[in-house]
Amino acid sequence: MSAIPAPRVLDPAPALRWGLLGPGWISERFATAVGRHGSQNIVAVGSRSLERAQKFAAEHGIGRAVGSAEELVGLDEVDIVYIGALNQTHRKLAELALNAGKHVLVEKPLAMTVEDAQAIIDLGRSRGLLVMEAMWTRYLPQADVLEQLVDGGAIGDVTFISADFGGVATFDPASRIFAPELGGGALFDAGIYPVSFIASVLGLPSSVQASGLLAPSGVDDHVQVTMSYDTALGAATTSFRSALPVRAVVAGTAGRIEIGPPFIVPSTLSLSKSVSWHPDPDAMQWTDDTFSEPYDALHYQADAAARYVAEGRVESPIHDHEQTVGVIGVLAEARRQLGGL
Repeated sequence: MSAIPAPRVLDPAPALRWGLLGPGWISERFATAVGRHGSQNIVAVGSRSLERAQKFAAEHGIGRAVGSAEELVGLDEVDIVYIGALNQTHRKLAELALNAGKHVLVEKPLAMTVEDAQAIIDLGRSRGLLVMEAMWTRYLPQADVLEQLVDGGAIGDVTFISADFGGVATFDPASRIFAPELGGGALFDAGIYPVSFIASVLGLPSSVQASGLLAPSGVDDHVQVTMSYDTALGAATTSFRSALPVRAVVAGTAGRIEIGPPFIVPSTLSLSKSVSWHPDPDAMQWTDDTFSEPYDALHYQADAAARYVAEGRVESPIHDHEQTVGVIGVLAEARRQLGGL
């Protein structure tokens, strides 16, 4: 391979009318990205606080604000609901939307347990509606470049992948990331990124081994997960205690691919055909510098969801239900091994 391939060009996405539930931090970035790019239109926002919904709507140019999830999913002008609320509410809100006949794009994780995730998926399938986890990294252009390189044999057989995501967070028992009752813990907050990345290349593992530490509140906050395969290993690291580089490496029998740092946003991908640990002067690079604001790339997943709805799909072909549930299973098993809450 003489050059790194460009990401494949996708057909324009049809416009859908979106309702948004949970006007928090990630929803702010999602709404901003959708407002700036792509063809999607957020027409309504809902929150338990009507005042909060109205403030969010005014800031993002959204035409309607309502004071309950029930009211939002009942709106005739809404085709699909983006759920950006706290993790432990995902099943309730997704089922509410699906029972109202709306497709759903649910922030990661889809749910906190395999059972809850499967229940959401089963309901969506029974109603012929799209259920998609908002694992936005799967829809970045660099994910397609990586797929082309791996499928094209650029690094031979993949034998090892490492990926990490985390940072230093001051312990606060009332914080969302440390409180068990709010779905806290590094694994389901940040660890889902490296675990999902490894699964995107190698699939679901045959076994999982976890080691790590717990915060005073009992949630995991410093974890190493080893994902085993017949001929490969995956190493996922997540932490609230360490300033991790947020880098991904895909290594094979004929070279390696490195993404980032950080690998979770549009960044740089490098390809080395060397099988030595020495720096490779012939390594090739591809950089995605499309956006000055990395979170603007959140619009890719919204456009993808719209394409799948138009195609009559109930799941993403890039990140299907089996893998969505399987990744949650990996996280849950790692947490069980650690004894975390």
